[in-house]
Amino acid sequence: MRERLTQALYRLEELERADDRPTPLRRLDSRAKLAVTLLYLVAMLSVPLTRLSELLLFVLYPVVMAAVGGFRYGSILRRSLVLLPFVAFIGLFNIFQAREPLFRIGPIIISVGWTTFVSILLRGLLSVQALLLLIYTTGYYRLCRSLQRIGVPELLTTQLLFVHRYLCVLLRESIALSMACDARSFGRRSYPLRTWGTLICQLLLRTFDRADRIGLAMAARGFTGRIPELPGTHTRWQRADTLYVTGWGIVFVGLRFISPERFL
Repeated sequence: MRERLTQALYRLEELERADDRPTPLRRLDSRAKLAVTLLYLVAMLSVPLTRLSELLLFVLYPVVMAAVGGFRYGSILRRSLVLLPFVAFIGLFNIFQAREPLFRIGPIIISVGWTTFVSILLRGLLSVQALLLLIYTTGYYRLCRSLQRIGVPELLTTQLLFVHRYLCVLLRESIALSMACDARSFGRRSYPLRTWGTLICQLLLRTFDRADRIGLAMAARGFTGRIPELPGTHTRWQRADTLYVTGWGIVFVGLRFISPERFL
C-alpha cells in the first residue's frame, strides 16, 4: 500500500515539476495554452456523435502537443484510461436505445448505438488528454493563476489550488501512518477491520491538525484569499502567443468544417 501511495504522491508532485522542462511551450503565456485547450474542446465536442471519422482527426492535437512538450503520447494515453469506465457507463445505454443500422462491414451491421458509444469513449479520452497536456505544460500553480488572471472567481481558483496541495498533504500523512503500521506489524500483510477504522480516524485527525497549522501559517504571511504571484511565474502576452492561438484555431476550424477525411 505504501508503494501505491508513494506513486500517487509522485504523480501529483509531477504536475508542478513538469513545467520546468526546457520546451518551446514553456515560453508561452499560460493563458494562450488555456485558450487553445478551450478551443480544442469546443471544436471536438461539437462534432456529431455519428461522425466518428471526423472525430478521429482530432487525435492530431494531443499527439503533436505531447511530442512538442517532450512527453510520450503512450504515457498520456495510459493515464487518460482512468476515466474510461465512467465514460463507458455513460455511453452504454446508447447501444440498447439506438439500434438503427448505420453501415455494414461485411456481414456485420454496425448500429447507431455502437457508433455513438465509441464516439463518447473517444470524446472522453481526448478531453482528458487535452487537460493533462495543459497541466503538464503549464504547471498546476500557473494554471490556477492564469484562470484567476482571466477573470475566474478567486474562490474557485483558490479552492482548485488547495485541493491539489491538500491531496499531497493527505498522501504524506498516509505514507507516514503506513510506515508506522508496518513497523509495528511484524510482517503482517492483512489487518482486521477495527485496525483500518483506527487508521482512518488517525489520518482524519492528523489531516485536520496539519490543515489548521497550514492555515495559521498562511494567515501569518498575509494571505488574503487571492493566489499570490510568485517570482518567475508572471508572463506577458507576446506575438508568439497570438500566433500559437491563431494557428491552432485555424487547424481546429479546418478539422471541424472542411472535413478533410473525405479527401483522405
